[in-house]
Amino acid sequence: MLAGKVAGGGSTDGGASPRVTAPPRVWQCPGMRAWRVHSLGDPAEVMSLDEVEQPRPGPGQVLVEVLAAGLNFPDVLMAQGQYQERPPLPFTPGVELCGEIVDTGQRVLGSPAGGPGAFAEYALMDADAAWPVPEEMSDEHAASLYLTYQTGYVGLHRRAALQAGEWLLVHAGAGGVGTAAIQLGKAAGAKVIATAGGARKTAICTQLGADHVIDYTSEDFVPIVKELTGGHGADVIYDPVGGDVFDASRKCIAFEGRLVVVGFTSGRIPAAPANHVLVKNYSVVGLHWGLYRKHDPARIGMVHEELCRLFADGAIEPLVGQVLPLAEAPQAMAAIADRGTVGKVVLKP
Repeated sequence: MLAGKVAGGGSTDGGASPRVTAPPRVWQCPGMRAWRVHSLGDPAEVMSLDEVEQPRPGPGQVLVEVLAAGLNFPDVLMAQGQYQERPPLPFTPGVELCGEIVDTGQRVLGSPAGGPGAFAEYALMDADAAWPVPEEMSDEHAASLYLTYQTGYVGLHRRAALQAGEWLLVHAGAGGVGTAAIQLGKAAGAKVIATAGGARKTAICTQLGADHVIDYTSEDFVPIVKELTGGHGADVIYDPVGGDVFDASRKCIAFEGRLVVVGFTSGRIPAAPANHVLVKNYSVVGLHWGLYRKHDPARIGMVHEELCRLFADGAIEPLVGQVLPLAEAPQAMAAIADRGTVGKVVLKP
């Protein structure tokens, strides 16, 4: 847990959100490199690495030098115009970063102000949402902690009320979202079953602490989950895939189970028959973590402190599968779209 003051802001050990304030400065409009999406489509075709002016911080904002930027599947969807948020063109993708505040030299993590913008040499952040990075945490780990671990923690604890000893089924366990959920589930004392595709990815799930791993490319996870749980089923199912995976998950959920809808990387948004929800007495729980920034922003600060504590205790550690230079952003996004990555991919300017 972090303690003390953050660049002249609020205390982090009393539950208040840390705040970072920047003194007035004379702006010289220096340049920087930034990836920009100029039209919607395949990121490799619609993105270009442009020379642009550094952004100017407005009221309540700070300018940070980007030290590392984490990639996520929504980056691909946003470039394709298939995400629920559609920033005006042209825009710089990237929704999470670790950066150094230009005026103070302090490392912080979080999202760029107002939406995407992390795939650049500099970015703006809202001062009250620039979260301090523990000294012992690397830039790469810090850039991988925010989105997937916040989502996982809120999804498992706030939305699904996961309890120690319960069965947790994590789909796509070797991806950024899945690796976070496996670690957070084990830290909560759950018995974790993970699904992944192929020997390499199933081995990673085992290394992360999953109690049982199912290769979905060669096995039907439904009967295996039933057998592993003695017919009980999974108490909590963490599903970032949707489509056929969601449909099958309803067949192996426990009495009073919670099926957490995290995303739809399969490309198909499934439907939950209300009669099936009724007769099996389970819940379908939506998880849109970004809404907490609007409806319950204090929770993000509390979760950040808890994640930092878990990291310090060795209970979680983001799996960084690749670290690539900023110039290779299109190739990295293509690899994520093709599901050829494990853990998180990080860009370094």
